[in-house]
Amino acid sequence: MLKITGLSFAYDKDSVLDGIDFAVEKGEHLAIMGESGCGKSTLLKLIYGSLQPSTGKIYWGKKEVKGPLFKLIPGESFIKYMSQSFDLMGVTTVAENIAEYLSVVYPKELKERTEELLEVIEMKQFTKTKVKHLSIGQQQRVALARALAQKPELLRLDEPFSHIDNFRKNSLRRKLFNYLREEKITCLTATHDHNDILPFADRVLVLRDKQILADEPVLELYKKPRSLYVASLFGEANLVPIDIIKSYADTKRKIIVYAHEFKVSQNSGLPVEVKKTYPMGSHFLIEGLAEEQNIYFHSESNIETGTEVFLNISLEIINQRLKL
Repeated sequence: MLKITGLSFAYDKDSVLDGIDFAVEKGEHLAIMGESGCGKSTLLKLIYGSLQPSTGKIYWGKKEVKGPLFKLIPGESFIKYMSQSFDLMGVTTVAENIAEYLSVVYPKELKERTEELLEVIEMKQFTKTKVKHLSIGQQQRVALARALAQKPELLRLDEPFSHIDNFRKNSLRRKLFNYLREEKITCLTATHDHNDILPFADRVLVLRDKQILADEPVLELYKKPRSLYVASLFGEANLVPIDIIKSYADTKRKIIVYAHEFKVSQNSGLPVEVKKTYPMGSHFLIEGLAEEQNIYFHSESNIETGTEVFLNISLEIINQRLKL
């Protein structure tokens, strides 16, 4: 189990993290989310031991993870880190990069392990290709396989699919995270993309203003976001007064409504004037104006600018958000 207590860190005098406490069970997948600069990558580096905390302790089981002040060579053998820089050997082949840290004493096992990982990252046809001839997205996949090669107990992923095209990304996500779950490898994924975590993570830890803003099961946080900031990490969201959604409501409270939760009607509901439309493929994202407030909602078909439509939201969602 990973356990972190009272963790703080600053670059020079610029504080990045302050009073971070959380634990991760063996085999659990924890996603770390937040806006750029909130400390996601820094937290992953601290957990690996490549940065020295200002305060606090990091434990993997009973072993304390020490920073560079206490270790000549920072890092731990049981923890692997796939950073955004990849750190590959360009003049050697894909297979050689993956097998770099595997034992050559057992060539059969080395070959089998390399082939297994080539299958996970969907790059068997590039086995003998030199890394310098690969695209950035392909190099990112090789870096992922290399991090997995020694079957780490704890894997830390920093924006692991940021350079990979959508054609490959969805399949790779499924293969990777299913593999980690089968092997019971604990995983920490720092990402901006909710598609990396909603189907795969067990929990989400949200960072903001140097601290943990939320730490909850992924679907629980998605369905019951406690702030517009949290909701916006999962998609387009609105903070709307209940009394403009339901005119009979005797309250000035505001609730969070995702764009897809509004239902469009032609004759009753919250009147909205359409200002802009954005085709999204399976639907249109509509920007409208209601009582001097911008409202974002989804529509199956395009709606002409200037048109007035009516929006409704289910009582179930209203009641769910009122409980927050």
